[in-house]
Amino acid sequence: MAGGEGRRLRPMTANQPKPLLPVVNRPIMEHVLRLLKRHGFDETVITVQFLAAHVRTYFGDGDELGMHLSYATETTPLGTAGSVRNAQDALRDDPFLVISGDALTDIDLTSLVAYHRKQGALVTIALKAVPNPLEFGIVITSDNGRIIRFLEKPTWGQVFSDTVNTGIYVMEPEVLDHVPVGESVDWSGDVFPQLLAAGAPLFGYVVGGYWEDVGTIPSFLRAQADVLNGQVDVEIGGFEVSPGVWVGRDADVHPEAVLCGPLVIGDYTKIEAGAELREFTVIGSNVVVKSGAFLHRAVVQDNALIGSLTNLRGCVIGKSTDVLRAARVEEGAVVGDECVLEEESFVSHDVMVYPFKTIEAGAVVNTSVIWESRGQRSLFGPRGVSGLINVEITPELVVRLASAYATTLRKGSTVTTVRDGSRAARALKRAMISALTASAMDVRDLEVAPMPVARFDVRASDAAGGIMVRTTPGDTERVDISFMDSEGSDLSLAMQRTLDRVVSRQEFRRAFPEEIGELRFPARTADIYTRDLLDRVDTAGLAEANLKIVIDPAGGTTSLVLPTLLGRLGVDVLTVNGRLDETVPAQTPDDRRRALDRLGALVASSRAAVGVRFDNVGDRITIVDERGDLIDDERALLVFLDLVAAENRGAHVALPVTTTRVADQVTRFHGLTVRRTSLSAADLTRAASEPNVVFAADGRGGFVVPEFAPAIDGLAAFVRLAALVARTRLTLSAIDARIPAVSVLRRSVPTPWAAKGMVMRRVMEAVDTDSGCTIDTTDGVRVILPDGSWVLVLPDPAEAVTHLWAEGRDATTAEHLLDHWSTLFVTGDVTGDVTGKDRWKPDVSDRVPDPGSVGTPGSLSAKRY
Repeated sequence: MAGGEGRRLRPMTANQPKPLLPVVNRPIMEHVLRLLKRHGFDETVITVQFLAAHVRTYFGDGDELGMHLSYATETTPLGTAGSVRNAQDALRDDPFLVISGDALTDIDLTSLVAYHRKQGALVTIALKAVPNPLEFGIVITSDNGRIIRFLEKPTWGQVFSDTVNTGIYVMEPEVLDHVPVGESVDWSGDVFPQLLAAGAPLFGYVVGGYWEDVGTIPSFLRAQADVLNGQVDVEIGGFEVSPGVWVGRDADVHPEAVLCGPLVIGDYTKIEAGAELREFTVIGSNVVVKSGAFLHRAVVQDNALIGSLTNLRGCVIGKSTDVLRAARVEEGAVVGDECVLEEESFVSHDVMVYPFKTIEAGAVVNTSVIWESRGQRSLFGPRGVSGLINVEITPELVVRLASAYATTLRKGSTVTTVRDGSRAARALKRAMISALTASAMDVRDLEVAPMPVARFDVRASDAAGGIMVRTTPGDTERVDISFMDSEGSDLSLAMQRTLDRVVSRQEFRRAFPEEIGELRFPARTADIYTRDLLDRVDTAGLAEANLKIVIDPAGGTTSLVLPTLLGRLGVDVLTVNGRLDETVPAQTPDDRRRALDRLGALVASSRAAVGVRFDNVGDRITIVDERGDLIDDERALLVFLDLVAAENRGAHVALPVTTTRVADQVTRFHGLTVRRTSLSAADLTRAASEPNVVFAADGRGGFVVPEFAPAIDGLAAFVRLAALVARTRLTLSAIDARIPAVSVLRRSVPTPWAAKGMVMRRVMEAVDTDSGCTIDTTDGVRVILPDGSWVLVLPDPAEAVTHLWAEGRDATTAEHLLDHWSTLFVTGDVTGDVTGKDRWKPDVSDRVPDPGSVGTPGSLSAKRY
C-alpha cells in the first residue's frame, strides 16, 4: 500500500510520497520490501496514487531487490480496501498479504501466514499492543483469536484493549467480492464491520517484534533512533567502522571529526575536521558537513550542505538544502528540500519550512514558512512591515505584531489605528485592534483616514503611538503596516529592532481581564487637523491671488479631508476622482500615468497654476506645472526648495544623502544651508524638527512642512505649495527651467549578506583621499570627488543587495562612476585588501565645469544664481 499523501509529515512529503521517506538512508518501503523477501514473498503488487511516478522510478520492476514488482494505479483515492480491489487482477488465485509501505516493522510474517492457514480465516489481522491506542483502531478478540469487535480512533472511555490494527492483513481472494469497484472504501471502517456482522471468520493475531506507523514528524525521528538503537531488525547500509557508527561507501570522514554513535553517514559524504556528530544523527549521501558544525539527533537528507558552526538538534534537513555558517535549527523543526538557510539564521522548534524557501541571514523564524518565498532577516522594510496579503501578512502575524507593539508600551496607553479604503486593510486592522485591547491598550480608531491625519491625532492626543494599515500602491496583493511613535513619526531604527526582537522571541504581554483596553471612535479629528494646519502654515496672499488649482485625490483617503480644507482656503479648485474608491490601490503604473496625463490636460485646458495628485493615503504628492507637464519627483524637490528658499534666507533644509548636488547650489544662492540625513524617514523627520529647519523632502514625493509637523505630509505640502505659488511672480515651469539638469543614476548589485561588510571595507580602502576625495558616512559610504561629483554605496537593510547612486556632469559620467564602483563587488580577491594601484582617483575627464561659467539651457547661469 503506497498511495498515501502523508499530510501530517509535510513539508517532507510536499514533493515526495510518504513511502519514499528515508529511514537511515533507505526509503521506508525498501525496508518493507526487504522484510517481505526475507519471509519468502517475491511477487509484490504496489498500489500507488500520490506522486506515483516517483515510486515507480525508484523501485522499477524490483530486479535490484531480487523481487518482481508490479503496480496498480489509482486515478483518484480509493481508500485502503478500494485500492486493493483495484489490483484484483493480480490477486485472483492465491491468499495474499496486505502491508503498508510506510510503516516500519520487523514482525514475523511467516508465523502470521501460518496462523491464518491454521485458523481457516477469511481475513487475519496482525495486532500489536501499544501504550497509547487512541490514534489507532482497536480490535477486540475472543480467547481463540476470533475478532468480536472493531473500534476506530476511540476515546479513553472507549478503550477496552491496547491491541491495535497494524494494517497488515492476510486475506483470501474472495474477500474482494465484498469491496465495490471504483468506490472509496476502507477495510476497518467499511468492509470488516460488514463481514463481522455477517459472521465471516475474521481472526486477530498479536505479533511481537517492532512496528511503528511513521505518520508524524516525531514518529519519523523516533524510527531513526530505534533503528540505530537496534530495536528493529533492518539492514543499515555502509560499514560499521566502530560500535554503532556506520559509514557509507567512499565517505570521507576526517580523523579529527567527532563521531559519537549510534549514527550513520551515507555514501560519498564528507565530514570535515572539527565537526561533531552526536547520538542518533543520520547523514545522507553526498552531504558536506563543515568544520565546527554540531549535529545531535538530526536527520540530514541527500546532497545537503551543513556549514561551519551550524547547530542542528532533533530536526530534519531536506534534500539539496544549504544550511550556511552559524545557522541554528531547533528540536522538531523540518526544513524542506532545496531550501537555503543563510548565515546566522535561526529556525525555532517545531517550525516547518516548506521546499524552495530562503531564510535570510540573521532571520529568526518562529512560525512556519509555507507560502512565503523567504523568511526575512528583519520585519521592517522601507514601507514598514510589508508582504503578500494572507500569505506573508496574515491575521495571525498581525496579531503578533500588535501584541509585540503593545508590549513595548506601558499598560493602559492609547494607540491610534487607521487604514486606507481597501478590504484587506479593514480585515487586518480589526485583528490588530483585538490584539491591542487584549494587551491592555486603549485604542482610538480613526477608521478610514489619511496618514497625515493619523500622525496628527497621535501627536495631538494622549496616544503613545499609532498603526496604519494600507494596501501597497500599485499592488493590490500586498499590504504595508506602518508603526508610529508618540510624535506620529515612523519608529526609529532602535525601536524597530526592539519590536522585531519581541516578535521573534514571542515575549508578548497579556492583560488581566480587568485590564483589557477600550475601543473609542474619536469625532471631528479631520476638522481639528484642518484648523490646526491652516493656523500654522503661512497662507498669506493665497485668497487674493485668485489661483486656479486642479486636484486629484486619486480616490484615496484625502478625499475625506479635502472638501473641508479647500473650503477654508478660498481657492478656485477643480477636483477629479474625489470620492473614496477601494480599488485605488490596485492601480498599475500604467493607470497612474494615464491619470497624470489626464490631470495635465485638465491643468492646461483650465489654465490652472498648478495640478496636484495625492497618493492613496495622502503622504505624497505629484506636481504638474501650469503647462500640464509632469514635474518628476526629483525636479519637484528642487522647484519646491527654490520657492521655500526664496522666503527663508539663513535657514536650514534637511535632505537625504541621495539628493542631487544641484540642491546645494539652489540653497547657496539663497543663503541657506543643507543638512544631509540618511534615507530613513525617521531620520529625515528628526532633522526636520531641529530649530531653524524650514524644509525637508525625501525626493520621492514626500515633503515635510516643519512649521506644522516634523513628518511627511502631502496635505500640508499642498497647502504650502499653493501659498508659495500664489506669492511668487514666476510660474512653476519657469522655475523648473532655470534649475540645471540633474544626472543622478542608481544601480542595485546583488550582494550576499555575508559579503556586505567586506564590500563596504573595500569601498573605504578604494578611496584615495590624497587626491582630494572626501568620504561622508551619514548613510553608507558617500565618496565626493574634488569637482563635486559623488558616488554613494549603501547596503540594503532588508535584501541581499547593495545600492549605488552616482552623480556627474552628465549621465555618461554618472554611468562611468557606477561602472567603476560596481567592480568592487565582482572582481579581485574578495578577502584581500585594495592596493594603492586600485585606489580610486578622479579623472580629469570626469570634472564638471563651474556652473556659473556656462549659460546653456538647463545650467545655473550667472544671471540667476
